[in-house]
Amino acid sequence: MSVKIARKIVDYQVVTDAPEIESANQKKPDPEVSPKIIGANSIAEVIQITPVLQRPENLEGATYKIKTPLSEHALYVTINDITIKGKRRPFEIFINSKNMENFAWIVALTRVLSAVFRHGGDASFLVEELRSVVDPRGGYFKPGGKYMPSLVAEIGECIETHLKRIGLIKEPEVSEELKAKRKTAKESGIVGASQCPKCSQYSVARLDGCDTCLECGYSKCG
Repeated sequence: MSVKIARKIVDYQVVTDAPEIESANQKKPDPEVSPKIIGANSIAEVIQITPVLQRPENLEGATYKIKTPLSEHALYVTINDITIKGKRRPFEIFINSKNMENFAWIVALTRVLSAVFRHGGDASFLVEELRSVVDPRGGYFKPGGKYMPSLVAEIGECIETHLKRIGLIKEPEVSEELKAKRKTAKESGIVGASQCPKCSQYSVARLDGCDTCLECGYSKCG
């Protein structure tokens, strides 16, 4: 069958009934593996492991006062909670004080801590991280004789107190052996205790020929 072409040919295309065969060297990239290219810059697609929690209009919380010999002005630590599946968990933290000396690092600390809270998951690890911070200028004793290695460590203790209050951290069980050692130390009036390498408290006393921490139970004898 002949077809008459009445117009000028400006282009052509070969049409075939055979299925298109993909070359082994021209495989399409896997969208799950390959990064997404945006504009002129190569930007890898970000994968969110846990969705960021959205802030409700109203939150319940508590404020804790920190008074140290380092400053005449107290610090006020406010931790607000969000309720998920009937359980409270920290959502954000604010630290306020009239003392502006530590303003920059306190603002940075509150933003980082709040970001960790809002990403969900177990935030109790922050307590140990903050309590292990030691001030090179030296720590201080709280009213009652408890030693704090730094202001950051006491902020960590505030978070620990709050997490215990809402049930995310349970009170550690004290063994009968440690109770007996505390009683012995109290009755014998041991003074001049040294600092514990584990909990940083000045509560290491020599009992039964072995150095033992009366606060956390640490002992060189195992």
